[in-house]
Amino acid sequence: MYWQTSRYQIDLTRPQVMGIVNVTPDSFSDGGQHGSALTALKHCEQLIRDGADILDIGGESTRPGSSPVSLEDELDRVLPVLREAVRLGVPVSLDSYKPAVMQAALDLGADIINDIWALRWHEGGQGGHTLRATEVVAAHPSCGVCLMHMHRDPQTMQVAPMQGDVLPQVRAFLEQSAQDLLASGVDQARIMLDPGIGFGKTVAQNFALLARQAELLQAGYPLLAGWSRKSSLAGMVAHTAPPGTTLSASERLAPSLATALLAAERGASVVRVHDVKETVQALRVLEAIR
Repeated sequence: MYWQTSRYQIDLTRPQVMGIVNVTPDSFSDGGQHGSALTALKHCEQLIRDGADILDIGGESTRPGSSPVSLEDELDRVLPVLREAVRLGVPVSLDSYKPAVMQAALDLGADIINDIWALRWHEGGQGGHTLRATEVVAAHPSCGVCLMHMHRDPQTMQVAPMQGDVLPQVRAFLEQSAQDLLASGVDQARIMLDPGIGFGKTVAQNFALLARQAELLQAGYPLLAGWSRKSSLAGMVAHTAPPGTTLSASERLAPSLATALLAAERGASVVRVHDVKETVQALRVLEAIR
């Protein structure tokens, strides 16, 4: 099994580690740490040394309650990093929902579009033409794409999260999104699905998606799991901190590793993580067992 992308056929016979590169001032766990192109590129290089198979570069925080970033600001943040990152010898993913940013990234040689809106976004283009995310991806001959489920939007998703059994709702949405992309001419080998852990779900619902992950795989597409440092994991270690304390990224490391390992053991093809070195080490245990 492989994931077809712009320059690479990514081997999915073993779990792939996607390293997160946030070129943002306000991401929930590492905002501001890689805010310049230089520091972001140094981080890219370090993630590769740590064992990252894929780099995922984003210029807009989508944490709960975050505000949108203008097209100009996002382009200014991500394009200088992408321009150099595509020379580092690993697949490069763009984390964005804006069609114009997608097009610019693909023009620079990006391999994957990773979209929290599952290509539903559209915006006005030159000459009054509406630029649609689906059209940008479909027009490219081979780029990979990851379609994520999100309930509502980043500003409101945790104000009024989903209700009831989320798994059939998430699966139906992802299957329909994939079918729409197939209908636009995109080959199935280019498509990855992401259930959107933390994007409009309660803690219990997030863990239900992990416990029943096999049901999502029945859709017939590889799965990306993005548990790293999510707020749902804070409860796993909350007893070690005084009430009202915000847990640091390092305090979320152990549950992040546990969920990455469990997701991979349950069939996830890609784990999207901040802590690449530690995740790679944990996955080696799984490989040894297999």
